[in-house]
Amino acid sequence: METLRINGGRVTGGEVTISGNKNAVLPMIAALLLTDEEITLHNVPDIRDVRSMLEIAGTLGLEYTFEKGTLRSRCARITDTLIPRELCAKNRTSILFAAPLVARCGQAELYPPGGDVIGRRRLDGHFYGLKTLGAVMSGRDTYRFRAAKGLKGRELFLDEASVTATEQILLAAVTAAGRTTLFNAAGEPHVCDLARMLNAMGAKITGEGTNTITIDGVEKLHGCEYTVIGDHIEAGSFIALGVATGAEMTIRGTTPRNHWMLRRVYERLGVKLVLHENHIFLPGGQTPRIQCDYGGHIPQISDGPWPQFASDMMSCTIVAATQCEGTVMFFEKMFESRIYFTDRLMGMGANAIVCDPHRVVITGRSELHAQNMSSPDIRAGMAMVIAALCARGTSTIDHAEIIYRGYENLVEKLHTIGADVEAITLK
Repeated sequence: METLRINGGRVTGGEVTISGNKNAVLPMIAALLLTDEEITLHNVPDIRDVRSMLEIAGTLGLEYTFEKGTLRSRCARITDTLIPRELCAKNRTSILFAAPLVARCGQAELYPPGGDVIGRRRLDGHFYGLKTLGAVMSGRDTYRFRAAKGLKGRELFLDEASVTATEQILLAAVTAAGRTTLFNAAGEPHVCDLARMLNAMGAKITGEGTNTITIDGVEKLHGCEYTVIGDHIEAGSFIALGVATGAEMTIRGTTPRNHWMLRRVYERLGVKLVLHENHIFLPGGQTPRIQCDYGGHIPQISDGPWPQFASDMMSCTIVAATQCEGTVMFFEKMFESRIYFTDRLMGMGANAIVCDPHRVVITGRSELHAQNMSSPDIRAGMAMVIAALCARGTSTIDHAEIIYRGYENLVEKLHTIGADVEAITLK
């Protein structure tokens, strides 16, 4: 078990360069199986989820080297179309290998995927997409897909703008016969980055970033060299850290348009952010005051499909709000278990009222004190790190390996901004 020991009140501020986008790289690794030519990806974060996806790809025939953020790979042939149960259980995006296997081999068999326990996470969009494009699905304990005559383009309408279902359909449709039009598609930055990478491989995708994506199938994809965009969720996490601790921060490796909504949300918390072409500047010494809605009403911060506020940013922003003067309600619409981590914050002294599984009211500013905690998921774990950094005393966070699934070189990056953090491995 990995543990973080954190002495609060030591953050001085400074510069942090964010890593490549975790949620873009994971479907890109599945996409490596779509061609028998060499692909090179740059700015790939060396995190546990990436390693587990590469482990799956390796069992299916991918040959690769991964060093210093550069992944070089080639899948000359698929050696298996069954993914073992223990590998599927390591992360949620293991399900994304279904489309490349069906597209290239006509069949795939997978076990239910793992991932963070933050509430129900439907797979219906994946099954709908693959079946509509021509795959036959069977099995109970496993998911089996067959498409002996290949996949064919169709019009599809997702009943929710699911990120991974959109990615699954992109991976399936790029080599399907004819045109696929996907309505109510997800438009997150990582979905767009996957589409750009597939286009670099010879795919014909248009409309990424909107809710209607068109894919004209091609007979074959080729190799490419591509650089992954920066992780906007990691950037947002460090912004929340700077707000909570009052430290001046410069976050490098960002894209302005991916942070427009983040800036709007933090404006409501009374925080000034400056978006530059490739970095974000958070001035230090601010005294955040939550801005009431017109008429003096308590403001509400809600998540939603892109370009609304990202669900993955809710946990860290809730912690930031505990250090702002005033009252704000957070409404987590997408996952029914993400709010539960606020019990740990209340144990640290936060003034919070959990209304129901989706809503919490935060009143600040609260003086937090140290606590021994355990990370339940990636984003709540990072939120606990932030809380511990602005608390009095020494906190410990167990199961930090869960946090490392989404944040590359976290301890080293925290050291660059003055944080007193120690990583401990317990046997």
